[in-house]
Amino acid sequence: MYLQNVSQNGFFFPFTEGKHFWGRDTDKEFSPIFVFTMAGLYVHIPFCRSRCIYCDFYSTTGEERLQGRYVEALLAEWRMRRSELQGAPIETLYMGGGTPSQLSPDLLRHFFAEMGGEIDFSRCREITVEVNPDDVTPRYASFLAALPVNRISMGVQSFSDTHLQFLHRRHTATEAIAAIGRLREAGFSNISIDLIYGLPGQTLADWESDLQQAIALDLPHISAYHLTYEAGTPIDRLRREGKVEECDEELSLRFFERLKGSLEAAGYEQYEISNFARPGCYARHNLSYWQDIPYLGLGAAAHSYDGAVRRCNPSSLTHYLECIEEGVSAYEAEKLTPDTRYNDRVVTALRTRWGLDLDRVAADFGEMRREYCLRMARPHIENGMLAYTDQRLTLTRRGVFISDGIISDLLYVD
Repeated sequence: MYLQNVSQNGFFFPFTEGKHFWGRDTDKEFSPIFVFTMAGLYVHIPFCRSRCIYCDFYSTTGEERLQGRYVEALLAEWRMRRSELQGAPIETLYMGGGTPSQLSPDLLRHFFAEMGGEIDFSRCREITVEVNPDDVTPRYASFLAALPVNRISMGVQSFSDTHLQFLHRRHTATEAIAAIGRLREAGFSNISIDLIYGLPGQTLADWESDLQQAIALDLPHISAYHLTYEAGTPIDRLRREGKVEECDEELSLRFFERLKGSLEAAGYEQYEISNFARPGCYARHNLSYWQDIPYLGLGAAAHSYDGAVRRCNPSSLTHYLECIEEGVSAYEAEKLTPDTRYNDRVVTALRTRWGLDLDRVAADFGEMRREYCLRMARPHIENGMLAYTDQRLTLTRRGVFISDGIISDLLYVD
């Protein structure tokens, strides 16, 4: 399928090349490629009350007793690893999961109070916390508004109670709409919701109803992802057992056409394949992933990137806690080769409305790599799937539908 979620929440980079190691005082081997002028911070909260059947992000249930230890470990990891950002100010902070709204208010308040002594939150352009609709009581919305948080991301997924029940979501459509109202009453205006389409049995009329409800809420940002059947998830097991049927490609394309057409007609800009926003309301933190801006990830399963090295913490709550409490970093790391960095650039840049800047490709990876990229892109340019203007490659409206194949053709394979 051509539509994937590549946000930090679950953002996966395959460790395919370079040197791997577990982080025990080995950072000195690597020197950053550039001096940072700004950076992002991601904080993973793995606690969930229950698991959705499609989710393959790292999370854990029934471990509430470990929340206090986990928050202290996050703070310790920050102090241990903040030097990786070379003193660059934090411009964006994103707390994802899991379910961050399952973290107790006292611990969430403690985390922000402690980090406030380390980070000047007044200089952060965006501080996002993910929430589940059923967690957003009036009291909880007011609590969030008292923190430095200025953006909320809510996993709505659908406005159909039938589809929500199938996905094992805890909330109803009515609760999701009410939660948005409560957040607004508490003072939040920068609210984003996630939607999922391509569900078993979902019709175009169902999807249009979801979209019209989202549009009616007049939200500044909407993310919409096609359902994927990730290995090991309950929904993939149902598919393999023949109990649910995967959406076929033709219907998937019609879902996406309806998504793009309805949201653009309502004034939203598609600035990334799965992300739509009112003008000026792009998700700044996610833009850092797509624009090669360094970021530090704290917590179990969190990823980091400093321009030269990609780091990934273990997808294990107990392993993560043991490492941090022993005073050592928990991550596995990969020193990136120029070819790996080029491939990452192609994958991320072509997903955005700004596309791939070939002048920057030449500056960062050499003229031969630009020539290679343009040569591989030429058939797609001639077929109208890619546009080539002012040394920049962008997906056309037709090309977006088969973006995976186009992007794959431009990758460099030795």
